Amino acid sequence: MTLANIDRAAPPSLPVDKQSRDLRNQEFTPYVNVGSTERLVTGGLGAALAFYGLRRLVHFNPIKGALAVGGGVLVLRRAMTGHCSTYAAMEINRAEEAPAPEQYFKRGIHVVETFTIMKPASELYRFWRDFSNLACFMKHVQVAKAVDNKHSHWKVDGPMGMSVEWDAEIINEEQDKLIAWKSLGGSLVDNAGSVRFAAAGARETEVTVNLDYIPLGGKPASWIAKLFGRDANQMIREDLQRFKQLMETRNPFTA
Repeated sequence: MTLANIDRAAPPSLPVDKQSRDLRNQEFTPYVNVGSTERLVTGGLGAALAFYGLRRLVHFNPIKGALAVGGGVLVLRRAMTGHCSTYAAMEINRAEEAPAPEQYFKRGIHVVETFTIMKPASELYRFWRDFSNLACFMKHVQVAKAVDNKHSHWKVDGPMGMSVEWDAEIINEEQDKLIAWKSLGGSLVDNAGSVRFAAAGARETEVTVNLDYIPLGGKPASWIAKLFGRDANQMIREDLQRFKQLMETRNPFTA
């Protein structure tokens, strides 16, 4: 190749270098992958956590306060930018669509609790299947009501005294044995789960609740929830304990 040819070949490489720089800039530029409602709620959560941390930092426990402030700042940053690095690593974009149930294990929280209740499975199933009964023993549930045979509407206690609502759909059901559900697309709280009623004797039933959910703010928010004493396993365990007490003392002939 002559010197003239080299000179003529050099200029075309410049646009390629510019394109590479553009691609690198695009790669490292955060993009919005968190839904607007989730950003709003996590922003409030982050601000409350940072304020809580500042009070602890000044008046009570400096170490716990510093951790809370740091967590609040991270959650606030997530809300302000609309970008979640964990979502990006998993190629998830909640700004566009709700997650599929199989994604819950990857980025959600999994809870399993089992209780044995001295009542037949058919009675327990019938009581649970009337979703309006659930608020009787689920302390965090404000409203649970059927919309039709497969769909229901839920309203529960959220962070900082707020209420959170979503719609759910029954995806699998076996008479006196199983009820399985998932939240519908666009729900603020993505969740899926099941309750299984297995006969353990003549009048004993083993009730098992499986719950997969993605807390607002992702898995870091589960640590924040524990900081405020709202651990998911503990909540489900207490709900089932109340369900056991309610059903074992309840007159089966009452409405």
